[in-house]
Amino acid sequence: MDVILHLGAHRTGTKTFQDYLRRQAETLNTAQTGYWGPGRTRRGLFSGLVSKTRTAKARDLSRRAEARIQLQLSAAQARGLRMLLISDENMIGSLKDNIRTGSLYPDIGARMACFARALDGQLSTVILSPRSLEYYWSSAIAYGAAHGHPIPDPDGLRKIAQATRSWRDVVTDLAAAMPGTEIRVMPFEAFAGRPNALLEHGVGVAAPRDADRVWLNQAPSLPELRRVLADCGADGSALPFGMGRWNPFTPEETAALREAYADDMMWLVAGADGLATLTEDRARTRAASSLPAGAPTEGHGNEHKERQMARPG
Repeated sequence: MDVILHLGAHRTGTKTFQDYLRRQAETLNTAQTGYWGPGRTRRGLFSGLVSKTRTAKARDLSRRAEARIQLQLSAAQARGLRMLLISDENMIGSLKDNIRTGSLYPDIGARMACFARALDGQLSTVILSPRSLEYYWSSAIAYGAAHGHPIPDPDGLRKIAQATRSWRDVVTDLAAAMPGTEIRVMPFEAFAGRPNALLEHGVGVAAPRDADRVWLNQAPSLPELRRVLADCGADGSALPFGMGRWNPFTPEETAALREAYADDMMWLVAGADGLATLTEDRARTRAASSLPAGAPTEGHGNEHKERQMARPG
């Protein structure tokens, strides 16, 4: 049984994809493919596997988690499954830590090394979906603010925009943590709103288009964010006047983030130093006929621009 990890990242339609997978149980069963999502992984299955300390207690908890995971994998294999897809964006870190440190998944290497040990001998593929950095960070900050996380001050935003760490570093750390594992990079801009395409191109399971087309975990628009902050008694003075999506960065900072992502994509197109494979869907249809109704919020109403941004050059 091959294990495939769908890592996200956050703010790339992960909840929409996971909801789609739950509703495609019959399709997955026909393909002898199992699915573990957050409803399973966050109910104790991964508890103790990842720790920032290496105390005796932490090592004991990690060993228990590895044994627990192996037991569940054996049970899945006994059911005759050929593949197991595990989708949980929190495997690579949290939005809160990203915003707090102003860095893109700084602990992904150490975290994923823990998963590599727990899945020893069965892990075949990991799927990563990067997103253009100015949209990723804008969505992350807006979503975080709506859930009580502090909004970075101007210095914090400048730190994010000027950071040298980008998706290339994330991929490099991932490859070092999981040697011999295939890394498929599937950009958000190519697969946004199309969970069936993500499943087909990422896992190899042909699946129907999503007739229900649910778009979950949308980033709040400016009016929605103002309302949430006001209800919480939080300071919303950092928010500008407007009705659309919130971009907290200056034009110069936005340009720097955009350029960094273009460099990432050029590196991926050139072969990513043999560390990862860029997977694109050349047959994708126009966004207007494929994106769900909720897309203008989660995709900031700029999905076409984001798709264009991802093109090298």
